[in-house]
Amino acid sequence: MFSYVLPLFVAIALIAFIAGKPYWQSYQRKKVMAQPFKKSWRKILQARMPYFRLMPADLQLQLKQHIQVFLAEKQFIGCNGVKINDDIRVTVAAQACLLLLNRKTDYYPKLKTILIYPSAFIKEQLTTQADGVQFAQKSVLAGESWDFGKVVLSWQDTIEGALIPDDGRNVVIHEFAHQLDQENGRANGAPILAKGQNYSDWSAAFLAQFNQLQRQAAFGEQSLFDHYGATNPAEFFAVASEVFFEKAKAFHQQFPELYQQLRQYYQVDPIHWC
Repeated sequence: MFSYVLPLFVAIALIAFIAGKPYWQSYQRKKVMAQPFKKSWRKILQARMPYFRLMPADLQLQLKQHIQVFLAEKQFIGCNGVKINDDIRVTVAAQACLLLLNRKTDYYPKLKTILIYPSAFIKEQLTTQADGVQFAQKSVLAGESWDFGKVVLSWQDTIEGALIPDDGRNVVIHEFAHQLDQENGRANGAPILAKGQNYSDWSAAFLAQFNQLQRQAAFGEQSLFDHYGATNPAEFFAVASEVFFEKAKAFHQQFPELYQQLRQYYQVDPIHWC
């Protein structure tokens, strides 16, 4: 009899755990948000992130609460001699949480760990040619987003991205846009859209500008978007997200349909902050 009861008890306990986990997580997050925001963290925001001072007071408060949850749930690991401290943690979290404002969020649910290098790092990977021959290819990166729980960042580029809020370049925004894109699978430039959006309008707006950027990159023509965005739709979404937050006025003037899609998606309008 006992041999039958025990598996049943374990199954019931497991079901109860799975069903109750979201409620417990929500409870824990509310507790974290209710705590006073540390004065030392506020000083870091003021010193590292002039963008923060441009934001409306209600969004500043919301951002601080998101930072608290983010730091409570994510692990930071220093690489190549980097020692993790609150300066690093808050600076990264503040920029990553910009993408979560006014939105229902699960705080990058796949993400567990952020790896911090002192500066741009080298990635080596095997590339296969058309004839089947493999060779090692090296590339220098400021950041990278993996779809199995990790983001890698250069601390030097993270600082510069925070301190210069209007150049359309921000490695943290870029890599965490990839994380949003990866919530429904591999990054492909089509994240889980906001309520009221549809993929037909999204694709039409994005494809038009992506194709234009590819032509501009091919002929070396200037663009509001970094030519790296012409690599593929996933990179274009990440690059467009950088420009959306950092060059909102120019973005809206030149590409109003694409801007509208991102405004609906991110549920904020940075034009009013600049």
